[in-house]
Amino acid sequence: MTPARYREKLKHFWALSRTPHGIIDMTTPCMAALLWLGEFPALGTIIVGLVTVFAGYTAVYALNDVIGYRSDRAKLEAGGFEGAAHASDIDALLVRHPMAQGLISLPAGLAWATGWGLVAALGAYWLNPVCLLIFGAGCLLEAIYCLLWRVSPYRALVSGAVKSAGAIAAVFAVDPAPSAVFLLFLFLVIFFWEIGGQNAPNDWTDIEEDQRFGARTIPVTLGLKRTRDIILGALLLAVLANLALFLFSQTAFGPAYYLLTLATGSYLLIWPAWVLYDSERKTDAMRLFNRASYFPLALFAIVAVRLLF
Repeated sequence: MTPARYREKLKHFWALSRTPHGIIDMTTPCMAALLWLGEFPALGTIIVGLVTVFAGYTAVYALNDVIGYRSDRAKLEAGGFEGAAHASDIDALLVRHPMAQGLISLPAGLAWATGWGLVAALGAYWLNPVCLLIFGAGCLLEAIYCLLWRVSPYRALVSGAVKSAGAIAAVFAVDPAPSAVFLLFLFLVIFFWEIGGQNAPNDWTDIEEDQRFGARTIPVTLGLKRTRDIILGALLLAVLANLALFLFSQTAFGPAYYLLTLATGSYLLIWPAWVLYDSERKTDAMRLFNRASYFPLALFAIVAVRLLF
């Protein structure tokens, strides 16, 4: 295999794990750990933690495509993964569903997910055995989420729990006995952000395909008007819970930081959700999804700046 061919093949595996989007999501556990600890952890913990986080997200995103391989193939054969909304999807920066498109075989994709999963499991155990339990639960919930595609719109609740798992595990990686109140608000922030800013808007853009294949998503089952209510309500709760999260952390913040976090949530979440509420356009749903994807990264930047300066 030539170097160019090797790089192209590797790009398909990164696409399987949605790495561009995954790297942004990886700032969520980093933010959670720093926010609770109130300082940067030891260098060894940082190195192992970063490797574990990268491996964990790489494995779980790939697992999603492995489990959904048959439904993705059916979508592709019916002309799916096309259109302006999909073209602007942050997940489409590389290739959408490379296994379904025949760019990666199913056994190779499974091996990729398993390999990174083992790396994540070893790192999680080294950091704190509780992290390994949370990672295992997250993988199981991700599998359940995929299998509920044609069963219930409330699988979105499972998705919220999966996204919260990484952040909660990161807190246990730096402190074996964190505050239960802090963990509760951390869960609520990520849970409502995932439902209102990621899951429901993304399903909104897929509504025609999902209707054709009998999927039971929030937009298909509850309709767009109920979906827009859920999106806006969930993101309002995420922004409010985030203020409480910062309040109950071990990092001291002045009033300016609370205003900054409120402005960040308003710009990345509330404003695009309100635009979608008014327009009900698919392109605005994808715009919300893309902008909301940067919310954890923005929070990480705020916390990092506070600790550095």
